[in-house]
Amino acid sequence: MANVLKQLWSIRVLLIMFISPLVLLPLPLHIGTQEAKTAYVLILMAVFWITEVVPISVTALLPVFMFPMLGVIKAKEIAPAYMSDTIMVFLGGLVMAVAIETWNIHRLMALRVLLVVGTEPRWLMLGLMISTWFLSMWISNSATTAMMIPIAQAILIQLKGTSDKLHDNEKTFDVKDNEQSTEVTDDEATHYKRICKAVSLCIAYAANSGGICSLTGTGPNLVLKGHAEELYAKYGEESPVHFTMWMGFGLPLGFTIFIICWIWLQIAFLRCRGGCCCCSNVEDKKERGRRVKQVIRDQYDALGPITYAQGSVLVLFGILVVCWISRDLGGVGGWGDLFKDGYVRDSTPAVLLAVLLFVLPAEKPAIFCWGTDEDEKPKPTRALLTWKDAHEKLPWSLFLLLGGGFALAKGCQDSGLSLWIGEQLEVFKGLNPWLMLLILCYVCSFFTEVTSNVAIATIIMPILSSLAINTGVNPLFYILPAAISTSFAYMLPVATPPNALVFSYGHLKVIDMASAGFILNIIAVPLLVFATYTWGDAIFDFSTVPPGFLTNQTVLSNLTHIV
Repeated sequence: MANVLKQLWSIRVLLIMFISPLVLLPLPLHIGTQEAKTAYVLILMAVFWITEVVPISVTALLPVFMFPMLGVIKAKEIAPAYMSDTIMVFLGGLVMAVAIETWNIHRLMALRVLLVVGTEPRWLMLGLMISTWFLSMWISNSATTAMMIPIAQAILIQLKGTSDKLHDNEKTFDVKDNEQSTEVTDDEATHYKRICKAVSLCIAYAANSGGICSLTGTGPNLVLKGHAEELYAKYGEESPVHFTMWMGFGLPLGFTIFIICWIWLQIAFLRCRGGCCCCSNVEDKKERGRRVKQVIRDQYDALGPITYAQGSVLVLFGILVVCWISRDLGGVGGWGDLFKDGYVRDSTPAVLLAVLLFVLPAEKPAIFCWGTDEDEKPKPTRALLTWKDAHEKLPWSLFLLLGGGFALAKGCQDSGLSLWIGEQLEVFKGLNPWLMLLILCYVCSFFTEVTSNVAIATIIMPILSSLAINTGVNPLFYILPAAISTSFAYMLPVATPPNALVFSYGHLKVIDMASAGFILNIIAVPLLVFATYTWGDAIFDFSTVPPGFLTNQTVLSNLTHIV
């Protein structure tokens, strides 16, 4: 029996791939409605995404051929979902992020912050977290974590070196002190391990928290934006989800979670004595601080002064952020009013600035400069970004994953599956919306521990929007917090790439991440609901159902407002 089980486990991928479609065949063949055919695709993709029997980006391609073959949506109608305005926003943001990585601007910023915060473990953690948190708003969480972990490792090596020196000194004590010195050494070794765990986790948690702050920070945010635009357009309304509004809600929330993570990691791991978690006396503290600061200074100096290319990228990055924020200032104007109504979106400046990166030179042009040798031929200069840079560093698979999510959402809406699910969920209309939101966010936050947060967001968006419409609630009230809660992936290495990256360095065990992350999951969801109730309601007006949704007859008969 044991051998049989081992053999089955070894071919589990093939079993899931071939058995799942067969088990679900009664849906399209026996029931045969448009809703059932769409449910067949939805469930199959959910199984493939959760089990990852094939790459999740490959699973995202299933709607391209399955919806046309099942007669749900025409091929020419489903294909455009893979290149939408939302994906263009993501593309422009990622191209800018690639330029920042190419010219080492992210590393320069991170090291500068570390030089400012000081050398105490708690302040080093704060410096690492501030850098990671800020960068992950604009750069992918994975890339930010991959950049920050080597910096953290260099710091930990210096802490280890100080601890080893302390251990060597203790060996010179006479015999009667040996027992005491061994106890001290063991104690310091334990503290060093705790520092390693805390530093590793602080980077992963800061990356996850930073992704909440901006619309382009992480995949689920864009899934929500794309779904909201399609949903609101269907009911003749304009989606309120754009960069400025998102930052107004996400930035305070992400910053609050970031501070909570920092405090909790100190409580859980550092357990400081006299403000220092590695050395027992003032001299050792000074030695440790000197060594740590020197290694940061060496890395910072090795980068040299800011170059022309770095300055140019920083200027373009600043322009992009300002353009995103100022296009629509919450109904009080913005540069978007200079153009025809509805013609420009967040993708407009994103792609414009991305194109300029491939045009502007990386070196100060020498043309028409005084004092140059007339016989010296001008050297061709490279652009701030080359296609090779973009080709190698852009996460192309993520574009397919987002596109697959939008295609699946379109299938659910056009086939009527979303409406059918919403009607079945009307049994919850007597439940307080705030309690319902709390339950939904907890479910999403724990589901995202075992599968892709983008996949979970893609699956739940159509379901929750239908639930909201059929129970008389503003759809954004459910789908926006639920999308954010899929970023509360603190417990397991498989939950997000940042978790997996820090786990791979060997300082952590699964129990370390699970025990620390469980508390954060428990705390983060009520905080999210509180944010929704307070400044979120002030920004998005969750308490009012947009007029366009009132055309739905079910809503007319069950209209309620959140109070």
